[in-house]
Amino acid sequence: MQLEVRLDEQGFLPDAFAKHAPSSNRVDGTPTRSFPFDVTDIPTAARALAIAFIDYDSIPVCGFAWIHWTAALRLPPEGGGRLLVPENASNLQAFGMVQGRNSSAAARGEAGNPQVAHRYNGPQPPDGAHVYTLYVHALDDMPTLREGFWANKLVWAIKGHVLATARADLPARA
Repeated sequence: MQLEVRLDEQGFLPDAFAKHAPSSNRVDGTPTRSFPFDVTDIPTAARALAIAFIDYDSIPVCGFAWIHWTAALRLPPEGGGRLLVPENASNLQAFGMVQGRNSSAAARGEAGNPQVAHRYNGPQPPDGAHVYTLYVHALDDMPTLREGFWANKLVWAIKGHVLATARADLPARA
């Protein structure tokens, strides 16, 4: 399985999806417009994809890897081994997407805005450029998850169902 994300001319995640996003791409000051990506060579037996977008460079800053996005989505039957996940898929809840809490849910508390805490949460590195890791897992079935699940629920729900995994490391500027 292959994963492609277009970066800007400097090799960073485009500003529209990160720290320097315009106000129209933000909710409560947080970038919430997810970037598009293309998944190819999806196994024919796959019925769903699981997504995790994580910042491991946040560990020295806040003491843990920051979870920016977790989701599961159903593959369309006519996919033919490819899925283009469109820009803003998180807010559009494309492909019947079920999304989990990101680290903002814990940092801002459960009473935080679900549009921020249960959706794509764009990179905002405070101390210099960070590299963010996007994982996409092809699954043999759509996991049974409820909107706002915690990341550990996704880990356990996909166990034994992963057919293939792709990974992309995406730098974002400070």
